[in-house]
This record gives sequence, structure tokens and C-alpha cells, in this order.
Amino acid sequence: MIPADETFDGTFPFEPHFSDAPGFRMHYVDEGEGEGEPVILLHGEPTWGYLYRNFIPGLSETNRVIVPDHMGFGKSETPQDREYTLRTHVGNLAALIEELDLHDITFVMQDWGGPMGSQYAVRHLDRVKRMCVLNTLIPGSRREPPNAPVTPWFQWIGKHHEAGTLQETLGHLGSNVLSVMKIIGFENSEAVDDAWIRAYSAPFPDKESCIGAIEFPLDAYLGRIRDFVFEEIANVPELASMPAMMVEGMQDHAIDPERAIGGFRALYPDAPVTVLPDAGHFCQEDAPEIIVPLIRQFLRLTT
Repeated sequence: MIPADETFDGTFPFEPHFSDAPGFRMHYVDEGEGEGEPVILLHGEPTWGYLYRNFIPGLSETNRVIVPDHMGFGKSETPQDREYTLRTHVGNLAALIEELDLHDITFVMQDWGGPMGSQYAVRHLDRVKRMCVLNTLIPGSRREPPNAPVTPWFQWIGKHHEAGTLQETLGHLGSNVLSVMKIIGFENSEAVDDAWIRAYSAPFPDKESCIGAIEFPLDAYLGRIRDFVFEEIANVPELASMPAMMVEGMQDHAIDPERAIGGFRALYPDAPVTVLPDAGHFCQEDAPEIIVPLIRQFLRLTT
């Protein structure tokens, strides 16, 4: 767990906040206008709130911006006696939202943030107002094609899982996080400096601290999310009544971009989709100067 006051040479200068409501010490950023509608930024694998460091200042000028670190990531605790599943992560998010008493929520969701935010939304439709989708999927939004491509990331996960080496390989994120992010689809090498490396490596000082990052891809690869998604799949069409937007970095090696765009358009046929040809899976690193104004415009037009 990263020390609460660590700013990584001032690149993450936001005041830390903590909640015990989810049953562990969960860190979150809470910035911006207290009266503005809340915007919750959800990260995925193997990142944390640092991924949104270039989003928080611009979005917090008009809205309350909340950026939680999921269990096992960032400045949050990594309990060893909890299940690291989509069900548990959604429960953790629900506990935080309940404690903060948030309504009219806009989710900005990337990677595992998409399943988390959408599965929270179908269970709490009265609290969610808008969906911003960045390089992710909304499970249950469409019937999967029979020959959906297996991306390089999940080929890699499958190879190591079947060989029994996944825990060893992903258990060293403290030293190989950049290499793993490149497999997933990290493109902006100009962003990488000493502070960047330390920020993304710091949550993973040992193998035990990597449990969340190991279990996230297994949740999808082994199909463990299926039963949880199907519990509320009847409510997925209700999401279609919400305003939505999508930004897709096309150099994504974890989630096939055409599959992601197709799933989004199946649910939101008239919603705007912005394609970024040179951006990757971590589009927040590649094109914040494009994405933040798009989100701000979306918030303004859907008030």
C-alpha cells in the first residue's frame, strides 16, 4: 500500500481520503465543486487512481470528482482474506457510494472500470445518470459473436495460467509493470519517467500485494463473472436510457476495439463514439488533452 501522503514528485498532488465502509481501508480522491454532480473515475488493471491524474484538474472545475483505488491497488489496502472478484469489487464500490451518499453519478470507466461501473448501475439505476466508456466493455450489452478474437493480453494470460506460471509472472509487478502494460496496450512512452515508474510500481512491493492484479484477468479468462452479470442482465436495457459517450484507443491489446465499439453501439446506437487511431488501452495516458474536453462537453450538453 502506498503511503497516504506520497505525491510522486508532485505528479499526484491530491489530498488522500479513506473509507472503511467496504471492510478494508479504501483510498479515494475527492476534488472539485461540492455542489457539482459527482463524476466517478474507475481504473482497471494494473493501474490505480494515478491513471487519472491528468483528468482530475479539468473535470473538478465544474464537478465533484471521485477516484477510488480498488481493493489491492494504489493507496488502498490489499487484504489477503477477501475474494478478488467482480462481485466483490462492485460491492466495495457500492459501499463507498452509499457512505458518500452520491446521486446523479457520471461514471468514467476504463478496463475493469466498465464491468464495475455498469454492474453497479444495473443494480442502482436510481443513482446513475451518465456513462463515459473508455476502452472497456459493458457485460451483457450484446450477444457475443461465435468467433470473438482472443486478444494478445488474454493469449498471454491463458498461456501462463495453463503453464502454472501466472502467479509468478504477475507477482513481480513492482519490477515489470511497464512491460505488462505494454502487453495490454500502453503506447505513450514519452510519459514514462522515474516518477511514472515509481507510481505504477509502488502498489506491488511483493507477491502478496499483487493478488488483485492476478485475479482480475482470471475473473474474465475463467468466466467467473458470468453468473454475477446474468443476475441483473434484464436491467441492462435500462442503461440505454442514460446519456452515454465512448472514446476508443484503437491500439488496444486487451479488449478488441471493434468488439468494444460494437457492444457500445448495440446499447447506445445514437451515442457519440470518438476513435483515437494512435492511442492504446490506457487512453488516459495517451490522449488526456482530447478526452477531458470531450467529457466536459458531454457533461455540459446532458445537464
